[in-house]
Amino acid sequence: MAIDPENTLIWAALVVYGGTAGLVAIRSETGPWVGRGLVLASLLLCAVIALRWGRLGHGPFINLYEILLSNLFSLGILYALARARQSRLRVADRVVLPVLLLLGAWLVSVPALDSHLPPTYETPWLWVHLLSGKLFLAAALIAAGLGGVLILRRLRLFPAEDVPEADVERLAWRWLGIGLVFHSTMLVAGAVWAQDAWGRYWAWDPLETSAFLTWLALALALHSRLAWRVAPAVAGLLFWGVFSLAFLTFFGVPFLSQAPHQGAI
Repeated sequence: MAIDPENTLIWAALVVYGGTAGLVAIRSETGPWVGRGLVLASLLLCAVIALRWGRLGHGPFINLYEILLSNLFSLGILYALARARQSRLRVADRVVLPVLLLLGAWLVSVPALDSHLPPTYETPWLWVHLLSGKLFLAAALIAAGLGGVLILRRLRLFPAEDVPEADVERLAWRWLGIGLVFHSTMLVAGAVWAQDAWGRYWAWDPLETSAFLTWLALALALHSRLAWRVAPAVAGLLFWGVFSLAFLTFFGVPFLSQAPHQGAI
């Protein structure tokens, strides 16, 4: 039986993610070795993307398998870069790593179907739309990871850490604000792309509607911090609410539809 290099590399990445997450759960602290595990897993996934891109002639952004693959890569590498720059983000490792591992488990359960690039995707605005979307989702994941720390600390299910709760909450709000910037960029770039491709800026298709609801949740969450004093545990729930909507937007609609947008093909 011939060995499928793409599938082998994905399973290798999952082993790295699983081993890193297991060590984080067992040990009482995290360190640079977690970042190395994230980078190694991301490099393995990058190799999968390169092999698939070379074989199909386009990037991994058409079907559900490709969307899961590309976002697992981008989330892993962006989180690794963020935690390397801000060491206080390491407190979120125990929350973020299981999310990445679950995303990887979903990836291997989805058929690795080949796809073709629709003519409407051949535009530079696609890249602005995609890159800003991946940066937004990474920022939302970091905020949700920190929010999970706030919730688990309140439930006394999280070990004592050097990072004070106030700093964790402040970091989470900052990353949620960064997420709003990239999400807004994603919506604007998507609207310009839609006008070029289909002659309309907005059509309220399922993905556009879900993306707008996510933006609205982001804006309302940030507004709540300015208007009221939000308790840390409540803030954590808000972060997870935003990330859950974002997760549904990125992976729910493609799961229900062959193409992310109606009329894309």
